[in-house]
Amino acid sequence: MEKILVVRNDKIGDFMLAWPSFAMLKISLPEAHITALVPKYTVALAELCPWIDSVLVDPTAKGSKEDQKALIRKIKSERFDASINLFSTTYNALTVWRARVPFRLAPATKFAQIFYNKRVKQKRSQSTKPEYEYNLDLIRAFLSGMGRPVIEPTAPYLSFNEQQLNVQKCKLQASLGLSDDRPWVFVHSGSGGSANNLSLEQYSDLIYGLSMDCDVVLTAGPGEEEQAKHLKAHLQERGKTAALYDKNDGLVDFATSIGCASVFIAGSTGPLHMAAALDVPTVGFFPSKRSATPLRWKPINSEGNHIAFCPPKAGDKASQENMSRILVREVLETLNLG
Repeated sequence: MEKILVVRNDKIGDFMLAWPSFAMLKISLPEAHITALVPKYTVALAELCPWIDSVLVDPTAKGSKEDQKALIRKIKSERFDASINLFSTTYNALTVWRARVPFRLAPATKFAQIFYNKRVKQKRSQSTKPEYEYNLDLIRAFLSGMGRPVIEPTAPYLSFNEQQLNVQKCKLQASLGLSDDRPWVFVHSGSGGSANNLSLEQYSDLIYGLSMDCDVVLTAGPGEEEQAKHLKAHLQERGKTAALYDKNDGLVDFATSIGCASVFIAGSTGPLHMAAALDVPTVGFFPSKRSATPLRWKPINSEGNHIAFCPPKAGDKASQENMSRILVREVLETLNLG
């Protein structure tokens, strides 16, 4: 097993939750060459990961047939000894099968499992453990099957050195007018379209009610700029200032900025999971439905560095996804306690 292909080709948050798996695989098999198959928009993050040796760009199921065939030819030419599909779809299963990877491991789920020759039963739909733990279980099964000891990784999974952070802090101070003697609280009100989040009114109440003497930074990804601007205007009407950080020089630059934060507050989004990989203290807001609970999408912070909130339990799905049922005053009671 000298060359291993690991597939996690979905959204940024899902990919960040795979970092403990890449870490476990590399530190347990330091002699192996680990290649990650990821979509174009996570390539920069994959190249930043210290446990990934090389990156293949996936055109994904939405790509052209020509690009998909080219990927299969590339995988064949690499002569991988094994593939580990942390995320299994029919497209992913057929990709490694058509590329004739000899050892193909994935969760035993749905019709796609017939294209793998090693399967692990997980029942992820029951959401009894965090997503990153389901990923780790696949790596544990892979290592145990090889008779290799499993070395458990620990946070942080991503880090920047002091010089990198100091340079980035100076850059943010100059561009956003931030102070150098107060903590910086980053707030990401966007959802990326993948998860429910608090309303702008709730975020405004939350920021306004923070007792910490801090600089507030409103972050925004592509397509979320207007929402962040509206939140800034809403705060200004209440006499609360906040810096708007809606432009950056790419994901690595954004990740470095997140590394400068004292706290990162967001819904269950990619930026929240990027902050967690850096072990920046995180505050997350999640629905309470089983497939999206704080447990299932728990970030990869070290113990004690994450606080989660979700709507009170209810029988109907609509109530479980109704983020307006999260009471900001109760959130503030917890956050202001310390």
